[in-house]
Amino acid sequence: MRLGVLGIAVAVCLQCGSASAEEAAFDELKVIDVDAADPDFVADMFGPWRVSNAAGDKHCLAVLKREQTIGGMEIELAPACAANFPVLDDITAWRLMEGWAIDLVDAERKTRIRFETPDDVYVAFPDTDGIFTIQPVPRD
Repeated sequence: MRLGVLGIAVAVCLQCGSASAEEAAFDELKVIDVDAADPDFVADMFGPWRVSNAAGDKHCLAVLKREQTIGGMEIELAPACAANFPVLDDITAWRLMEGWAIDLVDAERKTRIRFETPDDVYVAFPDTDGIFTIQPVPRD
């Protein structure tokens, strides 16, 4: 009997392993309707942001735009971004999610990185290419 239960557990585990961690990790939040959300807060989400590693010695400029595109909203990444963080070469859109999380999305509409703000700083999940945070660039 134990072998039967063990066999079922292994089969279930193998099925779980066949789905990517990315798919499983990002399926719980819903996209925020930016037209229905608080306009003052939403407005702060658009514009230039800096993606950086924990040490702050590698960074990338990303412009989060309001215009819709396939998979979310438009994002503009500086040409040198992929040199510092190769995963960013695959990013084609971004999404604003419940809890004000920021998802970076690839051409297949899959979330590759999620930035969540457990306190006052957005932190990357999962750790990908050393990316640690995304922060708005101060506007004058």
